[in-house]
Amino acid sequence: MKKQTVILYTCAILILCTLYAAQPIQPLFKEEFALNSFQAVIFTTVIMFPLGIAPILYGYILESWSSRQMLRVSLLLLGILEVCFSFSNSYMILIGIRAVQGFLIPAALTSLVSYISTSSTYENIQRALGNYVAITIMGGFLGRLLSGISSEYFGWRPFFFIIGLGLIASFFAILGVSKDIKAGFVKPTTKEIINIIKVKHNFYMYAAIFCVFFVFQGLLNFLPFELKNINENLGESKVGLMYAGYVVGLIIALNITKIIGFFKNESKAMIFGMLIYMVGLQLFNIEIFTIMFGSMFVFCLGMFMIHSIAAGFINKLASGHKSITNGLYLSFYYAGGTLGSFLPGVFYQHFGWHIFLFFLGFILFLGLIFLVLLKMQK
Repeated sequence: MKKQTVILYTCAILILCTLYAAQPIQPLFKEEFALNSFQAVIFTTVIMFPLGIAPILYGYILESWSSRQMLRVSLLLLGILEVCFSFSNSYMILIGIRAVQGFLIPAALTSLVSYISTSSTYENIQRALGNYVAITIMGGFLGRLLSGISSEYFGWRPFFFIIGLGLIASFFAILGVSKDIKAGFVKPTTKEIINIIKVKHNFYMYAAIFCVFFVFQGLLNFLPFELKNINENLGESKVGLMYAGYVVGLIIALNITKIIGFFKNESKAMIFGMLIYMVGLQLFNIEIFTIMFGSMFVFCLGMFMIHSIAAGFINKLASGHKSITNGLYLSFYYAGGTLGSFLPGVFYQHFGWHIFLFFLGFILFLGLIFLVLLKMQK
């Protein structure tokens, strides 16, 4: 593997660790800072919200930036803020830091995707994006797992401090990336956005991926609280280990072209993935740790089948304005994740775990309908 690729992939892992490290230990924040559940889940919501608007908004404010400039500045500021996060004792300051990081992460990730997409041929773009998705999956898993382990044995602060140092070191490592390109932001007009969304296959894909990530973040954000309800003595390391199902996503992403070939087309593969996703979700009704641990593998298998395929499929569907089409895909994806990180909590707080899962199942049923309609279009 080329040195440049190693550097970029390492940056991606550190960025995803920053994004998701707080998720499994939100009950710990709840206890330490005397928060309610809603205040605790905001640690994820506040950092995810900007990812939904960045692909569209940032084209107007970061037009003159190159990918290397944007990536280096984002990494440095992310690192400094992560170090500050590890020392802070104020809930409001912690939330403020997460909010600012939320606006830096899209800039960094978009720069990374720009390098990948411009260095890939049309024939290889599905594989290249699949590899990128695999790296982001690894980062999301490691961030959750290691923060859980660190929090149980050393407290939550050391892990965030180490991630901060890693991001600052990456600021200097990016000097080893030789090729500099234009950042991947676009400046779409309202008319262009509406016209792209009005294309039926685009709308069905966007709506489906909104539902998919809504449910994914909904379950992952409230699962730690339910695990603590089942067993209040459950350690943070076991909560972090619950996300081990992510490794299935890594395997899926690296073999996505073979999976598409097996099903003959992308739509059929995504529908099959959605059915697996729905089954995996409902298995969480059985509140036994070992069964819930296994359910995560089924759940992640379905989710990452859909996401890994959809990320490349939206490029194939686009007849023009690919940058805008991709930007809208990311906006719908993260908008779903943002709403899913707190909105299902209403059902969880007032009606309990099983009604919460039923609500998420209904959202996935809507997503299945959109995928079926997409198949009928193509």
